[in-house]
Parts: sequence; structure tokens; C-alpha cells
Amino acid sequence: MVHVRQLDPSASPLDYFGYECRRLREAAGLTLEGLGKILYCTGSLIGQIETAQKVPTRNFSERLDAAFMTDGSFTRMIGMVLRSQLPNWFQAFAEMEAKADYISTYQCQVVYGLLQTPEYAAAMLAADEPDKIEELVAARMERQRILARKQPPAVWVILDEAVLYREVGGREVMRKQLARLASYRNDPWVNIQVLPFSVGAHTGTLGSFTLLRFEDDPDIYYSEGYDQGHMTANPQVIRERSVGYARLQAGALSVGESADLITRVMEERYADPAEDVAQVQL
Repeated sequence: MVHVRQLDPSASPLDYFGYECRRLREAAGLTLEGLGKILYCTGSLIGQIETAQKVPTRNFSERLDAAFMTDGSFTRMIGMVLRSQLPNWFQAFAEMEAKADYISTYQCQVVYGLLQTPEYAAAMLAADEPDKIEELVAARMERQRILARKQPPAVWVILDEAVLYREVGGREVMRKQLARLASYRNDPWVNIQVLPFSVGAHTGTLGSFTLLRFEDDPDIYYSEGYDQGHMTANPQVIRERSVGYARLQAGALSVGESADLITRVMEERYADPAEDVAQVQL
């Protein structure tokens, strides 16, 4: 007799998801393979999700809701499931980020998480968590859903010019990533500025940081180290970092100039090798 791992639904959002999936499947008298045929996936995948060994996708959740007619309960649950895959110390910030009305961030080394492509995110995460890339990329993409809301937050991103030249994942990954950044040129809610090398020393030299603003709650300042994040609503800290951010904006290129620089770096540094050959042949 095959031993089936029993889940404690109160242990985590992932365990609760798996527990409910199994409960409804068994109530419907379906085998793993039977449900797999309905959902167009393997019974093995469903078994892994039911035992919390695999993190479900949003698409899988939507198909479960359709199969069991659960009125969107699995789809509503998936946000918590994916957020639970983030590092414990980061989850509180992710929750506040999702509620913010205004997000302003300075990034000195990498593209801000809300603007990363899946490929860039995977290359970044592979450096520290090679065994959890799929889950962590899914969690990062879930964070980005706030940008697609009917009323998204206003996002202002200042990228150090070094971010454009740090090759993460190879030329193709960088080309797609910079193309995505350039695509925000005329976006009314996402503004990207590049802080050029020529600025020299500046108020962001100590590292990246983010300021979250809310309509009815105090502002929050967030920064992170190697394995932990620091979040505070201390008014003096907020005041100092807000002034620092304004100085960074003053030294940065305009949104239009930044988009031009991003496009130029994309074309000159990360051009498709096949296109380079074609140009030579011409």
C-alpha cells in the first residue's frame, strides 16, 4: 500500500492549498489521473501539489476553480501561496508594497523586482537559490500583478547606470530586460530614471532603498542586507531618505533621456549576435 503524505492545512498556505485540492478531488471520486485529464496536466503533478511538494501556478488555480466550480476560491488563495515562497524576512515588505499608493525606489545593482522579466529574475535568483528558482520566479511575477490593477500604484524607479551594464543571464536576457524598461517610456504610472556615472558621489552610495507611501497610513522606508530586510516608519528616517531621494532625482537623467540611454545600451551592448553578422555582411 502506497503511503500518502497527510498535510496539516494550518501549517502554511501551500499545505492548505494541497489539502483542499485533495479533499475536493476525493469528494468528486476522481483519481489523480482523472483530474489530470480534466485539467490537461499529469496526475503526478497534481499529486505533488496535493502533498505540498510543488507550488501551483495561477493558471492551475484557475483551472481547479473551473473544474470544481469553487467560485474562484483557489485563484484567491494563490496569491498567499506564492507570497509564502518569498523569504520570511521579505514577506512583510511584499505585503506593504502591494498596498502602497506610491512606490519610489533607488536601485544601485539590479533592476527593481516589479520591473524584472522572468528570465532576468531567474538568473538573479539562481545565484542564491538554485533549487527554488521556479517557485521564487513565480512569486516575483505575482508581485508584479499590482502594476496591472485598475488603479495601480504610482511607481518611480531610479536605476544606477551600472545596472544597465551588469550582465545578468547573458546578452539575450539583458536585451529583453532593457527592452522592458524602455517600454515604460510613456507609461503614466511607471517612471524610470537613470542616475549616470557622471554624478559621482551621491546620497544613494550606501545602497538601494525603497519608500512606500499610503493614503491613510504612515510612510515606510525599506532597505535590505544580505539575508534580512529593515523596514521602519520612523518620521525622522522617512524625512531624511525622502530628501535623499529628491537629490537622486535631481541628479538623474529625465525619463525621456533615461529611455534613450537604456535603448542605446540595449542596442550597442546587447545586440543579437545574428544581427551583428547580418550588418557585417551588408
